[in-house]
Amino acid sequence: MSFQPVIPMTGYTGWRFLQRTIDNQAAQHASTPVAQRDEAYFRDNIGKIDSAADLVADRRLLQVALTAFGLADDLPNHAYIQRVLESSLDEPRSFANRLSDKRYAELAKAFGFAAADGPKTAKPGFADKIIADFHDRRFELAVGEQDQTMRLALALQRELAELATSDRSDEAKWLRVLGTPNLRMVFESAFQLPKEFGKIDLDRQVSILSDRTQRLFGEGGLAQFADPDKMAALTRRYFVGEQLREIQSQTGPSAALTLLMDGQASFARFRQG
Repeated sequence: MSFQPVIPMTGYTGWRFLQRTIDNQAAQHASTPVAQRDEAYFRDNIGKIDSAADLVADRRLLQVALTAFGLADDLPNHAYIQRVLESSLDEPRSFANRLSDKRYAELAKAFGFAAADGPKTAKPGFADKIIADFHDRRFELAVGEQDQTMRLALALQRELAELATSDRSDEAKWLRVLGTPNLRMVFESAFQLPKEFGKIDLDRQVSILSDRTQRLFGEGGLAQFADPDKMAALTRRYFVGEQLREIQSQTGPSAALTLLMDGQASFARFRQG
């Protein structure tokens, strides 16, 4: 028996519905027989794994591990993932550190196969953390099968909240945004950045994101998004940006902006009346 997330509406209205029901829906999704079998297998076997080669050789364990880091599509890429897991994060030029997508470095860090103190797979709490992330990401994937904008909004709540409270510098946080596909797509849409944005100099990208955040939210750094109200405001901007992009694809930029402004004005009058 499977459980499919219920999302009866698109856009920000649908997002509000999902937020109200997410605890119950996520719990139901995690309690399905398939999810429970995967969880049990991981708990029973991950402590026996002490090398990257062992992990990639066990498809069921690897599937849970990769899903937990949003890398489920890499399941067939055994040699690539083994190279990531064997990377020393203490070496700036190691394979995982050189990858622009920082999820790989997080995967290597979590398992610690190349760490001086050895792998973390048998340490207390390790399985609990991976399984919790596995269920969260698995639910996000199920949501994404129905609506990708909802999936990205869910990823934003989790990933940006973690980043906002980290002790990284503002520049390092913005570089992390640019190196995390989910976060990059949300900010590009929320700020209506063109497709060519990703082709300009990386320092210039950071500057543009910081400047626009300053203009729209009062501060240029990401720490402010630990505030639920500011996170909610960014999420609303993302859904408006996605709506505008969809209209643009059908009508062109000028007509899209007119239609969106008319719709917002009508909604405001409706609420006043």
